[in-house]
Amino acid sequence: MTRSGKKNHRQQRGTAARRRGIWAETLAVAYLRLKGYRVIERNWRSKLGEIDILARRGNLLALIEVKTRADTGLAGGALLQPQRQRLLRALSHYLKTRPELAGLDLRCDVLALGRFGWPVHLVDAWRPDF
Repeated sequence: MTRSGKKNHRQQRGTAARRRGIWAETLAVAYLRLKGYRVIERNWRSKLGEIDILARRGNLLALIEVKTRADTGLAGGALLQPQRQRLLRALSHYLKTRPELAGLDLRCDVLALGRFGWPVHLVDAWRPDF
């Protein structure tokens, strides 16, 4: 295989992964709305990181990281400490841009999606430490 063939294969894998990610986040948003959450941000990006979903229910603001794997058990464990720290830095920056949300209770969740079955919502997967 030529170098350009490898590059095209990598680009195709990246495109497929992006499509799976968009599908997973769309499913996650629908699921959260059914549970009574109001999604206020989706794919919020800053120089400090990206937040998949920010959703509000009552006095609660939930940062929700969407993870997809072949098995939801694997998806739930896919969020490592450096990723958590990056998400919290992004959340802190987000809250500085939206002072009206600063007084809400914060929670960090993971919404795990496997190949089959319902999404698994890991509520309070970790605590923000700020």
